Amino acid sequence: MTAPQAPQHRVALDLQGAVCPSPSADPQAFLQHLYAQAVWRALPLQGLARHLPQPPKGRTLVLGAGKAGASMAQAVEALWPAEAPLSGLVVTRYHHIPPRPAGLPERIEVVEASHPVPDAAGLAAAQRILQLTEGLTEDDLVLCLISGGGSALLTLPAEGLSLEDKQRINRALLHSGASIGEMNCVRKHLSRIKGGRLAAACAPAKVLTLTISDVPGDDPSVIASGPTVPDASSCAEALAILARYGIEVPAAVHAQLQAGALETPKPGDAVFAGHEVQLIATPRQSLEVAAEVARAAGIAAYVLSDEIEGESREVGKVHAALARSVAQHGQPFARPCVILSGGETTVTIRPQPVGSPRGRGGRAGEFCLGLAQALQGQARVWALAADTDGIDGVEDNAGACVSPDTLARAQALGLKVEQFLDRNDAYGYFEALGDLVITGPTHTNVNDFRAMLILD
Repeated sequence: MTAPQAPQHRVALDLQGAVCPSPSADPQAFLQHLYAQAVWRALPLQGLARHLPQPPKGRTLVLGAGKAGASMAQAVEALWPAEAPLSGLVVTRYHHIPPRPAGLPERIEVVEASHPVPDAAGLAAAQRILQLTEGLTEDDLVLCLISGGGSALLTLPAEGLSLEDKQRINRALLHSGASIGEMNCVRKHLSRIKGGRLAAACAPAKVLTLTISDVPGDDPSVIASGPTVPDASSCAEALAILARYGIEVPAAVHAQLQAGALETPKPGDAVFAGHEVQLIATPRQSLEVAAEVARAAGIAAYVLSDEIEGESREVGKVHAALARSVAQHGQPFARPCVILSGGETTVTIRPQPVGSPRGRGGRAGEFCLGLAQALQGQARVWALAADTDGIDGVEDNAGACVSPDTLARAQALGLKVEQFLDRNDAYGYFEALGDLVITGPTHTNVNDFRAMLILD
C-alpha cells in the first residue's frame, strides 16, 4: 500500500539564541539539538583559524575537494590577510555551496560535481586542479582543503580507465558493503590524483593540508582517498579487494595492478618532505560537544566510540540491546542518560526481483530500521541517527528518528519493518511516519552521528 505523507522533522542548524529543549518534555527536540550542536562544532570557521600559517614569500594556491569544500574555502577567504595573494580552485558536491557572507570577496573559485558517483564535472575539475600546480616554486604555499566526499569529486582515472569505468566500479563498491578503507584503497590505485599524487604534483612548493575527518580513526590517507598524503596500501591489496567483491576492471588495468605499475607514493618518499597535515574537525570533537550539552541539561552522557563500523542494521541491533539493558536494568549506565556514537557504517544492497520498486535510504536510516526492529517498542527510549553532512546516502534527508511508538504507528499504517529492511527502504518507512530528519546540506562532514536517550 502507499502510505500517506506526513510532515517530517526539519532541524534548524542556526544555533544563535537557541535554547536546549527539555529532554523529558520533548525527547526528539532534545536529540535534534544535540545533533545541531555536533554539526556546529564541525563547521570550518570553528576550527580553521588556529591552523592557518603566515602568508609565504611567494603566492598561496588553494586546492581542495569535499562536501565541506565550499565552506572551507569561504573560511580561508574570511581569515586570510586581504593584502596577501590568494587564488585557487575547490570542487564540492552539487548544491553544497553555502550563501556567501555579505562583503566577503571571492578569491577562490568553487565548482560543483557529482557525489557519490563521479561525473564529467568532477573529471574536469580534477584536470584543472592538476594544471594549476604547474609552475609552483619553493617560495609558494599550497593550502589543500580536504573533506569527506572528495574521493568521488576529485576523479581522474588512471591510464586505460575511462570515466564510465570509474563510475561502474564506484557504484559496485558502494553496493558491495565494502568498508571506506577498502573503497579508498581501490580508488587510490585507479587514479592519477589521489593517494598522494596531488602532493607530488605540487613540488617544490610546501603543502599544508587542512582536513575535516569523516573516517574512523581520522587517518588522513583515508579521508577523500588522501590526495596529499603518503599511501601505505598496495596494488596487490587493491586487486584483492576487487576480487573479494567480484568487481571487474579492464584487462589492461588489471595487468597494471598486477605489475605494480599503478603504485602510489609511499611513506618516506621525499616528495612529502616539509608537508604538514592539520585536522580542523573530527567526529570525536563533535560527539564530545553533544555530550557536554547533554550534561549541561542534567543528563549523563556517554560516548561509545567515534569509530564504529559494520552493517548499519546490525549496528542498530547492537545499540538496541544496550538501550534495552539500560531501560530495563539500569546497566551498564544509570537512567536517565544519552548514549552517543559515530563512525561509518555500511549498507549492502539486497538483490530485488525484477520490477520491484527501488529502496531508498542510507546508512543512518538503515541503522534506525535495525534499531527500531530490535527495540520492539521499548519504553523510555528515543533515538536519532543522521549524517553530519545533512545527506543520508543520496536522498534529501540527514537521517531519521525512533520513538517508543515507532513500530506501533507503522503497524497502524500497514508497514512491516522487515519488508522495508529487505528492500533497503529506510526512507520510505520513516517518511510515512513523519520521522525523517531533514536539514539540507550542512557544509561540513564528520560522518555518522547517533544518539539514544533513555529516560526514567
